[in-house]
Amino acid sequence: MFDPVIQFFKAAISRIGAAIAWLFAVIIAPFVWLRNLYRRSGWLIRGAIAILLLGILVPYALFFWNAAWIRNFDPDYIARHDFTQRVTEPGARVEGQEGVCGTSAIVEISAELIDFNVNQNAWIPSKLLSKAGLFGIPWKNTPFMDNKAAFQLGINEILRRTTQEAVDRLGRLRGTSRIDQNLQNARQNIHYTEDLWYFSMSPFGPTTPTPSRYRRAMTNLQDFNTALSTCEATFDPRADNLLRFLDQMTNAIGSTSDILNDRMAASNAGWFDVRADDRFWFAYGQLYALNGILEGARSDFSEVVRERNLTRTWDEAANQARNALDIQPLIISNGSESAFIMPSHLATMGFYLLRLRANLTEIRDILDR
Repeated sequence: MFDPVIQFFKAAISRIGAAIAWLFAVIIAPFVWLRNLYRRSGWLIRGAIAILLLGILVPYALFFWNAAWIRNFDPDYIARHDFTQRVTEPGARVEGQEGVCGTSAIVEISAELIDFNVNQNAWIPSKLLSKAGLFGIPWKNTPFMDNKAAFQLGINEILRRTTQEAVDRLGRLRGTSRIDQNLQNARQNIHYTEDLWYFSMSPFGPTTPTPSRYRRAMTNLQDFNTALSTCEATFDPRADNLLRFLDQMTNAIGSTSDILNDRMAASNAGWFDVRADDRFWFAYGQLYALNGILEGARSDFSEVVRERNLTRTWDEAANQARNALDIQPLIISNGSESAFIMPSHLATMGFYLLRLRANLTEIRDILDR
C-alpha cells in the first residue's frame, strides 16, 4: 500500500540529488580546469591565475553577502509609527502652534520604504553580478539569489504608484493648481530604470546608478513633508482623491494576481519550479509596502474614514495585508493546488492578494456612493 509513496520519495530524492550534482559540476568545471592549468604552469601564470580567481570569487562573495537575506526585515514596521495619535490632517494648521501644519503619513512611509530598499539594504537589481547572473546563467533561472531583488521590485512598484498619485492629485488642490516640484522630482526619480549600474550599454556610456536616483526620491519626499510642516505645501485629503489612490493600489494587486495565475498555469513542478520564487517575493514585496502605505492613507484621510464609516472595512484590509506577511516558506513551491507534499505557495499568496483587493474595492464602492 505504501509502495507508491516510497517510490515518490525515492524519485524526489533522486531528482534533487541529480540537480545538485549537475549544478555543482557546472559551477566547479572552470575551477577544475584552472587548477590543472595552475599545477602545470610557472610562477608567472600561477600569479595571473590567482589574480583572476580573486577577481571572480571576491565580487561573487560580496554579492552573495548582499543578496542572501533582507536586512532589517520587519513585517510589523508600521508599529513604529503611532499614526492613531495624529489629530491634524496633512497640510492643516496645528492647533495652538503658529506656522506649523500637519505632515503626510503616506509620504513619511514612502520615504522610509525607499530608505529600507536602498540604504539599509543594497539595491540588488542594479548590481553588476545580478545582471551578469551565475556565470552567465540568469539568476531568475536558478533557485536562489533572485528573491531579494524580486522583493525590492515589489516594494518599488507600490512606491511608483504612490508617487504618481501624490503628484497628480494628493499634493495639489483640484486639477488646476500647480504641481508640487518636490513630488514631481520624487516621481521622476522613483520611476528611474531599476537595473542601471555605473555604466550602461543602452544608452552607451557612464550613467547614474539606480540607487542614487532613488535616494534623491527619498530626499524629495522628505523635503515635501518639511514644506508641509511649515505650511508651504498642499495636501488635499478629499474622498475622491482617496478613491483614486485606492484604484492605483487595487490595479497593482490585480496585475500581480494575474502574474501568479499565469505561473501556476505554466508549471506545477513544486519545489523544482525555479521561477516561482521571484513571482512569490514580488507579490510579497508589494504587500510589505502596502501594509505601511495603507496605514499611512488611513491617517492622512482620517476624516473621510470616520465620515464614511470605513473603520471596520479598513481594519479587515489591514489585517489581510499583515497576515499575508506571515507566509515565509523556506522553499517556494508551485505544485498542484490539491497537492499534499508540494503545495502551491503561489495560490496561497494569490488568495491573500485577492482578499485584500476585495476589501479595497469595497472601500472604493462606499466612497463612490
